[in-house]
Amino acid sequence: MPWAVLLVSAVFEAVWASALGQSEGLTRVGPTVVFVIFSIVSLVGLGWAMKTIPTGTAYAVWTGLGAVLTVIWAATTGQEALTPLKVLFLAGIIGCAVGLKFATPPAGDEAAETAH
Repeated sequence: MPWAVLLVSAVFEAVWASALGQSEGLTRVGPTVVFVIFSIVSLVGLGWAMKTIPTGTAYAVWTGLGAVLTVIWAATTGQEALTPLKVLFLAGIIGCAVGLKFATPPAGDEAAETAH
């Protein structure tokens, strides 16, 4: 469950980052409200996931996947070009986030945690 919450929080991070970009320096009400709400919910989810997932791992996955989703949204809406090289690097970020998931021992597995 903590990983699912972390993934949803990463999606919410992409939402608030995109809204922040559209808020024109927090001067447009609609995007600013979306930014405030989704940033709070995203951070609450990240904090909850960090009760179980190590802080460094949770933060790296949250920021990495949030960044990938933000770039994909910007490319989908025509705000940003998606080049083959950019796709390669985004795939690398996703691969690293998946790798962190599998490199993180299950909660309560102190023997595995101290072995790393």
